[in-house]
Amino acid sequence: MKTLALSTLLALPPMVAACADETLTGYAEGTYQLEEIDGVAFQWGATLELGEEGRISGRAPCNGYSAEQTAPYPWFKPGPIMATKMACLHMNGEAEFFEALGAMTLAEANGPVLILSNEDGREMVFRREP
Repeated sequence: MKTLALSTLLALPPMVAACADETLTGYAEGTYQLEEIDGVAFQWGATLELGEEGRISGRAPCNGYSAEQTAPYPWFKPGPIMATKMACLHMNGEAEFFEALGAMTLAEANGPVLILSNEDGREMVFRREP
């Protein structure tokens, strides 16, 4: 019995090394369309792409963006958001989107729905694009 327990323990390091991406991307890979911020429909259009391990990217109402996101699921902590600098009629919506995204600290992936939230009760609801 001790031999079996020891061999099981010795087998753990390779299994741990072979684990999938532990960030949100590993649990909810895909492109998500923003539906609402804090219970209010978001009408300007924005996406969140989870494809590359440790990164998020997408389209805000006016610009493309990307950021590092290496926190393990269910935590969410985007690094500084880098975005292109094009102006458009929806700059207020863009500012609202980036402010909310930067404030999120938790993620919940459930089928096609992704909810980002924080301890202050703020919430962003996304739905995976087909």
